[in-house]
Amino acid sequence: MPIVVNLDVMLAKRKMRSNELAERIGITTANLSILKTGKAKAIRFSTLEAICKELDCQPADIMEYVKE
Repeated sequence: MPIVVNLDVMLAKRKMRSNELAERIGITTANLSILKTGKAKAIRFSTLEAICKELDCQPADIMEYVKE
């Protein structure tokens, strides 16, 4: 898939665990895991906004387009 999710990189930079982020933004750890592994087919803008707010980052910090 040409969209790569670098959420784990931002979590490491912010020294935050996945379960802590999931709790803060109000989603399950299972859904956050699906997003982290790149298996998600879509993401709501409200979820993306909450992630960026909690990690103090931009969407491009957690997702990137890579040509195949």
